[in-house]
Amino acid sequence: VWLLLVCAMILAMVVIGGVTRLTESGLSITEWRPVSGVLPPLSAADWQDAFARYQQIPQYRQLNPHMTLAEFKGIYWWEYVHRLWGRLIGLAFALPLFYFAARGRIPRALVPRLLLLLALGAAQGGLGWYMVESGLAERVSVSQYRLAAHLALALAIYAGMLWLAFGLLRPRPAALAPQARARLRPHLWLIGGWTAVTILFGAFVAGLDGGFIYNTFPLMGGRLVPSDAFTAAPLWRDPFENPATAQFIHRWLAVGLVAAVLALWLRARRAAADRSVRRALDLLAGMALVQAGLGLATLLLVVPVPLAAAHQAGAVLLLSFVVWALHCTRAGTPAPPRGILQAPGRALVPPIPEV
Repeated sequence: VWLLLVCAMILAMVVIGGVTRLTESGLSITEWRPVSGVLPPLSAADWQDAFARYQQIPQYRQLNPHMTLAEFKGIYWWEYVHRLWGRLIGLAFALPLFYFAARGRIPRALVPRLLLLLALGAAQGGLGWYMVESGLAERVSVSQYRLAAHLALALAIYAGMLWLAFGLLRPRPAALAPQARARLRPHLWLIGGWTAVTILFGAFVAGLDGGFIYNTFPLMGGRLVPSDAFTAAPLWRDPFENPATAQFIHRWLAVGLVAAVLALWLRARRAAADRSVRRALDLLAGMALVQAGLGLATLLLVVPVPLAAAHQAGAVLLLSFVVWALHCTRAGTPAPPRGILQAPGRALVPPIPEV
């Protein structure tokens, strides 16, 4: 429950971060104070000081020269909540970790993994500031490379923590025949990697404001491949710096991902997979379709904040179902059938109550 709660907080953090970016609030706090920054401006003078610091960066001078103090407070609060929520996640993970470890409640094998997640969480805070710093000197927005790295680390922490939580909730894998596992698991790993790459290209689309162009589907400017895609030099950087190319790649990666998930779903039916595996793949397939619909609506309606935030949450949920499906199909000694346990050479014994 503890790890799942922290995972839920990370999911909320990703959504808050997405709204912070969509409202162009991420550069409103121009300094990093991990301890004293817990408190927001408390007086009129404090607010004026914070606003004065924001007025020194290119985003204000080039994009928001007529912004009032009241408008500044609106974007400041989003970034403040984003940073405060990150601190709360750290406390929600670290304090129970040390408490449970001191009382011997954590299996010894899990301690190094949990400490690694704690270290990655601390690194995520530093990476977040490194991202913000990229937009304070010359740019009017943060680097899309650093934005993608920040999201990638958040999702890596989330997926790792979710895997550990699933392992504690369900220590034994599903009763899956080796042949079925051999068929399904490589396909699932492919989908996991595909999902990660699709999400990362979504981060590049966001960082380049690529969602505000070519708001049609399936064609882009009346063409399958837009005329300004794959035009930047050097070509290898074009997908990461050209918004048209980034959006083109992201949308077709998403289409391919949905097709791959549905193919896996059908394959599991033919492989006579365990019921829990089929249920996991049902959820995965359903979420893939929902996420595709959210992405399409976000594109066609030109990135309304609520829809875009839902699309970002959908990406995390889709990743969650991939992790769950991988966990259900892992190798190991399966759980006994529900209802009875068969002991070799002995009579049937009553079922063990589920906890």
